[in-house]
Amino acid sequence: MPDQARALIKTLGRCVPQPGRTDEEFAQRYGCAVLPMRPGHPRDKPKVEAAMLLVQRWILARLRSRQLFSLAELNSAIAELLVNLNQRPFKNLPGYRHGAFEPLDGPVLEPLPADSLRISR
Repeated sequence: MPDQARALIKTLGRCVPQPGRTDEEFAQRYGCAVLPMRPGHPRDKPKVEAAMLLVQRWILARLRSRQLFSLAELNSAIAELLVNLNQRPFKNLPGYRHGAFEPLDGPVLEPLPADSLRISR
């Protein structure tokens, strides 16, 4: 769900904007849907924004006092913290993130294609 992605829109409809050719090729390649958000409507995706803010703040708070000397070391530290975050219980719901992911999204995920996407011009 790209936010305010005017460059990605082919035609702007009142209710449903139509994605451009590049977005359509991307969606077909990776088996997903591109649903552009309506311009000027930030309330269309508050759960995604809130989740990203939580992850960003939680990880940055734990990395704040650490000294990391390479990108590989940073990626390793972030991977460890993501495992911890996904195992933390929800505050207002039963369960935890990884437990909610497994039955819903896990069975339908497919591996990414081995070769990269080539966009036709």
